[in-house]
Amino acid sequence: MRKPEWFKTNSKRNAMFHEVGSLVKELSLHTVCEEANCPNRTECYSHQTATFMILGSHCTRNCTFCNVTKGNPEPVNVEEPENIAKAVEILKLKHAVITSVTRDDLSDYGASHFVNVIQRIREKTPRVSIEVLIPDMRGDWEQLAKIVKAKPDILNHNIETIEHLYSQVRPMANYNRSLQLIRETKIIDPTMFTKSGFMLGLGETKEAVIKLMEDLLKAGCDIVTIGQYLPPSQQHFPLQAYITPEEFIAYKTIGIQMGFKQVVSSPLTRSSYHAGEFFS
Repeated sequence: MRKPEWFKTNSKRNAMFHEVGSLVKELSLHTVCEEANCPNRTECYSHQTATFMILGSHCTRNCTFCNVTKGNPEPVNVEEPENIAKAVEILKLKHAVITSVTRDDLSDYGASHFVNVIQRIREKTPRVSIEVLIPDMRGDWEQLAKIVKAKPDILNHNIETIEHLYSQVRPMANYNRSLQLIRETKIIDPTMFTKSGFMLGLGETKEAVIKLMEDLLKAGCDIVTIGQYLPPSQQHFPLQAYITPEEFIAYKTIGIQMGFKQVVSSPLTRSSYHAGEFFS
């Protein structure tokens, strides 16, 4: 299917785009902008924004929608928390987003590394708001508690798609476990903002999307992001439909009426796109 007109983005790259890219390479960092082939990376880099991806660039899961490399994970870089804190300081970020590959090979699934990154950013730039986009920790809520108690400003975990499609799209994940992670976060710290996101265009029905939103709200989710699925290659899960901008607006209206604190919904929306606007 040919991309519709509404997917055209401004690809003009200014000096800041190259500065962010150079800094990421200099500090041996990974960004989800590059690893996941995000369509917004030119815009975000040009506005001094990047979503840092910790714990290496190789994921232990086999999701069929994702462009992140699968395979044997790399050793954890102990210098990464310090290097990310440096990057946040140099770029003068107001809102830092930290995500990771899934590391089922680690005994704590990477929780302690998330904590170290949060703490180091707080020490260097205490006024920066921090959002962490975390894996499901395989349901180990003790590890989740470590991250929550480190006090990020937003705890984000993407549910990605409707329950019916999980076996095809997220075969190593579990729909109810992802909902429970949101629920457990609110149990650990009722004041923490929680966030989740999902894609459209995988073959879901409107009724299933509304059910997904209801499930997230019941679990205690505050913020929802909704974007268009774009398969990274012909080997990934096939695109079923392009969803119109009007349909995205309709889902945003439904979400606000349901009671979410914020709904970001458009074809180009990704979980960390304009993430700092929640605090503006």
